[in-house]
Amino acid sequence: MTGGDEQLTARLDEVMVAMESLTAMLDAELDLGQMLQAVCDHAVQVVPGADMASITLVRDGVPETVASTDQRAVNFDREQYRIGDGPCLRAAETGQPVRVGVGAVGDLWPEFVSAAEEVGVASFLAAPLTVDEDMSGAVNLFGFTGHGFSELETKILELYTATVVFGLRSARRYFAARELVDQLNRALETRAVIDQAKGILMAAHRITAEEAFQRLVKRSQDGNRKLHEVAAEFVAAVATTT
Repeated sequence: MTGGDEQLTARLDEVMVAMESLTAMLDAELDLGQMLQAVCDHAVQVVPGADMASITLVRDGVPETVASTDQRAVNFDREQYRIGDGPCLRAAETGQPVRVGVGAVGDLWPEFVSAAEEVGVASFLAAPLTVDEDMSGAVNLFGFTGHGFSELETKILELYTATVVFGLRSARRYFAARELVDQLNRALETRAVIDQAKGILMAAHRITAEEAFQRLVKRSQDGNRKLHEVAAEFVAAVATTT
């Protein structure tokens, strides 16, 4: 095995270890913030030439840096958001990696180049995170030397971000399912208190369930209040007098 092959094998081993660590974190507990921070930390370790890392997420068209290894990376991301263009936003929008030497894109992104020079960034690599139609983003790597990142380094980062996308999609499904459960629980609680109020009215006035319900509806309309609030107040008032 040549020295180059050994170096590549060692680098891929590092990627596998990082991916296994990330997967283990997802299995242990679904903490999105911790996972994204781990992504940044690992990316700097596994991709040669990466001196800083950050993650951009675009939700409802609004970009935000949600994790980073250095405040300078956060500041640089915010400058791209202010400009409205740049490698991280381009990667998030197109779903394609963006790999640049900063000095070569002065005509395309002059303000980006000025911001890069201020923080000493000479190379930039953004790998897209395509989660779903409502969320996209990019893993952003910053280099202080002008190597521009290589095709191999791009592929390494893409391998890693595939696991990240899986984690983000899992998190989205989990939070959506939890919200649905919460909504169902609230609906059940609302229905329960209305049924309780109806039962009290039926017993007190010897009326049907429909007549009891209409009395609650009238109170709700007269007071311009939600039906379940009127029912809960009625039940509580009865409880205090018995």
